[in-house]
Formats: sequence, C-alpha cells, structure tokens
Amino acid sequence: MAQATGSINSDYRDWEWSADAGERARLLQSPSVETVPKSGESQGSGLGATSALGAVFIVVNAALGAGLLNFPAAFNMAGGVAAGIALQMCMLIFIIGGLVILAYCSQASNERTYQEVVWAVCGKVPGVLCEVAIAVYTFGTCIAFLIIIGDQEDKIIAALVTEPEEAGSSRWYTDRKFTISITAFLLILPLSIPKEIGFQKYASSLSVIGTWYVTAVIIIKYIWPDKELVPVEIPTSPSTWMAVFNAMPTICFGFQCHVSSVPVFNSMKQPEVKTWGAVVTAAMVIALFVYTGTGVCGFLTFGASVDQDVLLSYPSNDIPVALARAFIILCVLTSYPILHFCGRAVLEGLWLRYTGVTVEEDVVRERRRRLLQTISWFLLTLLLALFIPDIGKVISVIGGLAACFIFVFPGLCLIQAKLSEIQETRAISWWAQVSYGVFMVTLGAFIFGQTTANAIFVDLTA
Repeated sequence: MAQATGSINSDYRDWEWSADAGERARLLQSPSVETVPKSGESQGSGLGATSALGAVFIVVNAALGAGLLNFPAAFNMAGGVAAGIALQMCMLIFIIGGLVILAYCSQASNERTYQEVVWAVCGKVPGVLCEVAIAVYTFGTCIAFLIIIGDQEDKIIAALVTEPEEAGSSRWYTDRKFTISITAFLLILPLSIPKEIGFQKYASSLSVIGTWYVTAVIIIKYIWPDKELVPVEIPTSPSTWMAVFNAMPTICFGFQCHVSSVPVFNSMKQPEVKTWGAVVTAAMVIALFVYTGTGVCGFLTFGASVDQDVLLSYPSNDIPVALARAFIILCVLTSYPILHFCGRAVLEGLWLRYTGVTVEEDVVRERRRRLLQTISWFLLTLLLALFIPDIGKVISVIGGLAACFIFVFPGLCLIQAKLSEIQETRAISWWAQVSYGVFMVTLGAFIFGQTTANAIFVDLTA
C-alpha cells in the first residue's frame, strides 16, 4: 500500500490545489460525521471519534432514505419477488466492494472525501468529472425530494378536504404546484441559505425513524390488508429481458452511500480497511432487509398496479399511512438542505480552484455568491419539480449517476492504485484486483448508459 502512495498523488496538484481553495469541496461529508484534520501524521493514528458500531449506524442512515418508496415498483419492473431479490443480491456484492475500495484508496492517498480520493488517485480529468457528477446528482435528488413532498401532500390534503367538489373546481390552496411552492419557500429555502449545516446533524435520527416506520407500515399492511383491497395480478416474470435493467437505477439510488462513506471511514477510531469491510457489510445487510421488506410487501400488496411511489397506492384516509407520509415529508425537508449544501460545496471548490482565490481573500464575494447559488439552485429544482410530477422519471436519470459513484469511480480508483504500485512481478492477486476494477467500470458504464438512454428516449419523451 505504501508503494502506491508516492505515485498516486503525482497529478493531483496540476491546478495548484491549496488547502484554502479546496476547503469548500472538503465539506462534502455527512453532517453526522466528525472528522479529524487531515495531516500526514494523523492518518490511521486513531484520532477519530466514531466507533465501529457508530459507523454502521451512519452508513445505514446514509443509505436509507426516501428511495425506499420506489422499491415495490422496481420489483414490478424486475419481474417479481425472486428476480428483484436476486438482482439486489448480485449488485450488493459490488456495492460493498466499492465501499471497501474507496477506504483502501483513501488510506493510500491520505485524502478524506470522495472527490478528493478520485482526484488524488485518478488525476485531474476523472476528478473534475466526479465533482460535476456529484453536483448533477445532488441537483437531481433535490428535484426528486420536491416531487415526493408534492406526492405526499396531495394525499394528506385529499384526506383533510372531505367535502365533495365538482370536477375542475378544486380550491387553489389544494393545488399541487401551490403546496410544493409554499412548503419550499417557507421551510426549505431558509434552511438552505446558511454557510454551515452542523445544526442539522441530529436530523439523521428522524430519517432513520421515518424510514423504519414506513417499512413497518408497508409490511403490516401486507400481512393484515384492508378489507376493501381487491386481489391484484402479481407478475412472476419481466415483460422483457431489458426490463430487468430498468430496476437497476432504483437499487443504485437506494444503496448509494459511497459519496458519504469516505468521511465516515476517516472519522473512525481505528480506520482500518478490514474493520471497515465488516462495518459496510453489516450496514448493507441492514439496508438490504429494509429495502427488501418494503419492496416485497409493497409489490405483493398492489402487484402490477403499484405506483412509482408506493405510498400513493394506499387510500388517503388511512391514518397509519398518513403518518408515514408525514415522516417522509419531514425526512425530505431536512435532507434537501444537506444535499444542496453538498452540491454547493463542490461548485464552490471548483470555482476557487479555477480562480486560485483563497477563502480569506474572497469572504465578501463568497456571501454574495452563496446567496446567488442557493437561490438559483432552489428556483431551478422547484420549477423542474413542478413540471416533472413523476418521480420515476427523475430516479431513472439520477440512478444512472448513482451507478457511477458505486461502480465506475471506485473501479477506476482500484485500477489506478494497483497500476501505481512498483513491483517487479505481478502476482495473481494483483491481476485479479485489476480485473475486478475493470469489471466494475464496465458494469457501471453499462448501467449508466442503459438507464440514461432509457430515461431520455422513453421516460422523458413520453
């Protein structure tokens, strides 16, 4: 590992990177994680504050989220329970492998965030592509979150407004565009403007409670279904063999915690790759049970008629489901500012690196730029969410980008790290690791290309 370190960083300073200019990009980490300052001496010295059990909790929290609402529809696209579970299990092997690779490369390059590891290990061009991908991914996820808010508010308002209305005479305050806009302006925008988001680090507990509650409700509703629920058709095979691949974006979107994983690894008391392997395996198994429980029970309840957002398939007047909707709205309200902060941090890091201006020299303009970035980001995501009401179309796009974070960039890092090692002879294990990296890049590129092409030519043009 030490042999790879010297050459890994050879191209990392092509843009004269400085600690000040990189500070914005370095902020891309989970707000629940307290990392130690980066230095050559501190790496691996046990100065972090997170235990292995705490790391499991943080990784589970990073993986679980509103994406679980789409898993029943993903099982439907995959062609049933068996195909959905098999697809998850196959992908989980590479998902865990990608997390371990990132920890190995972080330790070898002495870098502490996802994009910095890619910069250090793979060089300038992959580093810039990674940062752009993070910005686009967080932007798309913010759109998905606003759509989720609208979906859940529609059902809650339908339950509250009980008096019958004539067709086309719905009240203005129940209009979807109005409810999304007023919620976004009053709650999301004020939380997105601050320079730091440390005050939101306790929101992770709400997210975990909310996702577990949603899963519990969906499982209970399957075991004890409502009397008015009519029998539905349960597909047992995919409509076409290509339909199986259409389920991959949802799985990638659900399990994507890789961008947050590097800061979590470096925050551990003992940041060792072997320990980290056990941590992420335990975390992914927990996430697998949650997603599988939601996917299987939601799919078996509604079959081929399940909505992209499974909570939309339940009646509006169901009290436990209404509480689940409220939990999801609360989770999304706290998650949007965090994701916006991550995207803004990457854009700020790119700007400072290009201009070569330090943070101290740019304090006044930073405030103005942050306000402009925040308002522009907020308005664009809001407008797109108002005119793209189907969350499945957004998931199909950002799910392809999630595949890049899970497969492509970790695979490239592994290949470059192994090629950077100075060895007289190449052992079988060396060739096996390089081959594994090549396969991960190929798989990720295939998923990204297939899902993106499908999203452009089928979903977005429909």
